[in-house]
Amino acid sequence: MNDTAVPLRVLILCTGNSCRSILAEVLFNELGSGRIEAHSAGSQPAAKVNPAAIAKLRQEGHSTEGLSSKSWDRFSGAGSPDIDIVITVCDSAAGECCPLWSGSPVRAHWGIPDPAHAAADEADLAFDLAYLQLRTRIEQTLELPFESFDGRHWKDALQRIHDAANVREGAA
Repeated sequence: MNDTAVPLRVLILCTGNSCRSILAEVLFNELGSGRIEAHSAGSQPAAKVNPAAIAKLRQEGHSTEGLSSKSWDRFSGAGSPDIDIVITVCDSAAGECCPLWSGSPVRAHWGIPDPAHAAADEADLAFDLAYLQLRTRIEQTLELPFESFDGRHWKDALQRIHDAANVREGAA
């Protein structure tokens, strides 16, 4: 699926590409230490990254330089980068008709509640929860033996990570 000399290329999708997918992009890139090349995008990208997502990343010590809300069109069609794995993090993006991605990627869905829709007095807690859920799943992904995985292994492993997280989080 992936030459071990080339980082695993992951695309994280969410409708607006302003919160969850941005958090995941940063976490995959920073925690992946060169083993992952992550990008995020949305079907209907917001005008900008949610300021609360930026604040959460900074609070956790992550760089926020260069982050932007991007259209998923950037990752499909002629001249687009090959993608190994596509992960949707919102239910609406998971149900949308996606473009054809270059590289025949494995697809997975990790439903994470949208912190942008939390009430004002619960927004910090909602961003904390989304960050923790994504970080836990990404850390588990990074423990996998990339070098020996093919598409079927990735699909099964990413689904197990999601299912186990739902059990822990009580979301069955």
